[in-house]
Amino acid sequence: MNKIIITVVGVDAVGIIASVSSYLAKNKVNILDISQTVVSGYFNMMMVVDGSSSAKTFDKLCADLSRIGSDKGVEIRCQKSEIFEKMHRV
Repeated sequence: MNKIIITVVGVDAVGIIASVSSYLAKNKVNILDISQTVVSGYFNMMMVVDGSSSAKTFDKLCADLSRIGSDKGVEIRCQKSEIFEKMHRV
């Protein structure tokens, strides 16, 4: 499995989740878990996805998602799960 952590942060707007999830579906990236919230108009989402079936590289997926974020006015970041886990170990 090729787990990737995707975070999305910014001012809430219509279509953020739709844009990200549509892109992932088109590129055969499976959403394993998702959490999102809106606090005082600020949107925050974290997704754990599996990129094993995608033909795109990790770097290409991240670059594309970053562009989608720019278009929607939010910041989208990707991290490989093993790096994320090592960085956030307590």
